[in-house]
Amino acid sequence: MTDTRHLVVVGNGMVGHRLVSALRDRDGRGDWRITVLGEETRQAYDRVALSSYVDGKSEEELRLAELADPLVDLRLGDPAVTVDRERRTVRTASGAELTYDALVLATGSVPFVPPVPGRDLPNCFVYRTLDDLDAIKAAAAAAVARPGPGRRSAVVVGGGLLGLEAARAMRLLGLSPQVVEIAPRLMPVQVDDGGGALLKDLVTSQDIAVRTGVAVSGIREEKDRLVATLSDEVELDADVVVFSAGIRAADSLARESGLRLGERGGVWVDATCRTDDENVWAIGEVAALEGRTYGLVAPGYAMAEVVADRLLGGQARMTPEELDMSTKLKLLGVEVASFGDAHAATEGALEVVVNDPVAGTYSKLVVSDDAQTLLGGVLVGDASKYSTLRPMVGMKLPADPVAMIAPGGVELGADALPDSAQICSCNAVTKGALKEAIGGGACTVPDLKACTKAGTSCGSCVPLLKKLLVDEGVEVSKALCEHFGFSRAELFQIIASTGLRTFTEVVEKHGRGRGCDLCKPAVASILASLGNGHIHEGEQAALQDTNDHFLANMQRNGTYSVVPRIAGGEITPEGLIVIGEVARDFGLYTKITGGQRIDMFGARVEQLPAIWRRLVDAGFESGHAYGKSLRTVKSCVGSSWCRYGVQDSVGMAVLLELRYRGLRSPHKLKSGVSGCARECAEARSKDFGVIATEKGWNLYVGGNGGATPRHAQLIVQDVDQETLIRTIDRFLMFYIRTADRLQRTAPWLEELEGGLDHLREVIVDDKLGICAELDAAMALHVENYADEWRGVLEDPKKLERYVSFVNEPGTPDPTISFVTERGQPVPTPRAGDPEPVLIGVPAFGRQEVQ
Repeated sequence: MTDTRHLVVVGNGMVGHRLVSALRDRDGRGDWRITVLGEETRQAYDRVALSSYVDGKSEEELRLAELADPLVDLRLGDPAVTVDRERRTVRTASGAELTYDALVLATGSVPFVPPVPGRDLPNCFVYRTLDDLDAIKAAAAAAVARPGPGRRSAVVVGGGLLGLEAARAMRLLGLSPQVVEIAPRLMPVQVDDGGGALLKDLVTSQDIAVRTGVAVSGIREEKDRLVATLSDEVELDADVVVFSAGIRAADSLARESGLRLGERGGVWVDATCRTDDENVWAIGEVAALEGRTYGLVAPGYAMAEVVADRLLGGQARMTPEELDMSTKLKLLGVEVASFGDAHAATEGALEVVVNDPVAGTYSKLVVSDDAQTLLGGVLVGDASKYSTLRPMVGMKLPADPVAMIAPGGVELGADALPDSAQICSCNAVTKGALKEAIGGGACTVPDLKACTKAGTSCGSCVPLLKKLLVDEGVEVSKALCEHFGFSRAELFQIIASTGLRTFTEVVEKHGRGRGCDLCKPAVASILASLGNGHIHEGEQAALQDTNDHFLANMQRNGTYSVVPRIAGGEITPEGLIVIGEVARDFGLYTKITGGQRIDMFGARVEQLPAIWRRLVDAGFESGHAYGKSLRTVKSCVGSSWCRYGVQDSVGMAVLLELRYRGLRSPHKLKSGVSGCARECAEARSKDFGVIATEKGWNLYVGGNGGATPRHAQLIVQDVDQETLIRTIDRFLMFYIRTADRLQRTAPWLEELEGGLDHLREVIVDDKLGICAELDAAMALHVENYADEWRGVLEDPKKLERYVSFVNEPGTPDPTISFVTERGQPVPTPRAGDPEPVLIGVPAFGRQEVQ
């Protein structure tokens, strides 16, 4: 056994932590004892998930695995201040002097703050550490609690990865964020112009104002707020200014010790991550590999692995070409991903683009000049194919590139990848290594994570891990999320059989932790499906998605739309007049939807109860356009008026819509009734559709629109009205009980073992003996239905949530501007209405700010 040598690691971030973990895992003989010098007083934590700290995660939940090892001396809050390379010593802030055999600099980076006058004013922050977030949270809380008119707002300087994360955090803290990006598009490093344009639209639809192509030229204090002046002379008021405009390598220690630096900063290292001093190494954001720094965690992890191998006598090397610069994230509900040569910098590269602004998706593949090799790509809006496409970079294309990204095109799984393909780029885990682990007994995603570390960092490869398990013949867990080890269907049965009525009861008895954005709305939907009262009752109110939170659809400019139920599309002249008067008096934009309903856009949150009161008093009720529930039953005019109609399609549509109104389900439900085979109501594109025949009715199920449209399939034909309704009752209840979270009826039916034939056996032939139970469940729903709008209007406690500001309930949101659409006029404020306050936010689409 050799004498134990001493390694000093300067920096206790994610990359420094990875180095120590990798070295201790491999150093079975204990050749190295390690001292880690951390600048922060906190243990190492996940900076990639920094924004979740604002979203409710605790510091403990963000911490990386503790390095409880007798050969590791972790010194927090005692950073290195000098390095004497000749004596091979490091002096710390506390005055301690450490002698080293090897020194690794993992000091990371520091935020770049543009030299803007006023950047040091109070309530100007950077967005980098938990301490930064604690300070921002305190300032935001003080701003929100301060009395006085006006909406509390934040200016975020920088529209890159962290800038958009910061904007989301500001919104969660109760501030209205405005992002300022000097580049002509958001996330300029990751996405191209086309993807950036769509990303901007998707981000602004989340109530976040965006300004690109401008910079902040100065910040000043004015009364009790800040004013940020932009390069185009627009001024933005703010309670908080957050700088997230990029990073710079934290290379001051290396600079002062005389180490060679990269041309643009950072510590120069070679392919082994060694500096020009043979005893000093550098990894992560501070390292300039052959002169270039990298601001992502995956390259830093790769560097840590190389150094761990080298310190133990290995021959590991790396080059810039081998580093994975791909990124995948979900911001504000918007998926964004880029991988490989995303900007087509390779000579002769071709770009294949599928841009669907209606669906809100942008997909681009970069291929070689002969269209045979995948070089890179960009995905915005839907990044579900990222986990399969990223490992294919550098490989021969397995299919036509357009078909690989087009809706309804080729679906590629893990079987399309060779064993050498790197599935997890963060931890350099190949498909071959994963197959070996599966062969050794790993049969779940957690098993694969534990034995290979795949999926333990950014998590973007987890979907592919599941596919690989299936390809290898392993049954994959359908657990709802990390807090519940059950599928949604299993959880439904548990809640239904035990009579639990709150999320707290469910998670305490059958789950773990506090829940998340996946399981909370899913459990809320299950509870609502089981007749658990008004969705704003008690604890349920806090579980709802944004739209259910206010029983209205949030629109891209922060206003809400109101859709009263018009069963079957049938409406009286008096009803039309009421809707017209409400839209006129409240200044709402009106549109007849594809489901034959009238949608009224532009309502402020505090106006919703007043609008509902007018509608409810006239006999209308909620159309549930905001819910995962029945939306509409569309109809043609049928035999009442049409010379081709063979049955009363309008009457049937009204009957079905009133029967199933308010029925909460895993996803939205749409239906249609056509009075003859001419199919004017487009019933076969619906979740369940009815077409009249000379003998009765045909029922079709499992049709959907969306990214992959599917026609519904015929399940019963020429049945009478009683049989039709009974079959629909059972179909809907069976779907509600067995579908996955957010699964439409079409994919549910496709994944149902036995497909349509099995479904027919269950709900028509009663093969499972559950039809009486399904019938009773639907009868209970019909009996207990109550209008949700009326439920709010009759409860003063529920009405309290319908305010722009808790401390000023009568103050409207000043960031909402009135617009015109193709001639519909700007409303004239009525007596007593506050004057509209217009700010410098660009109009959306073809709207014109007045």
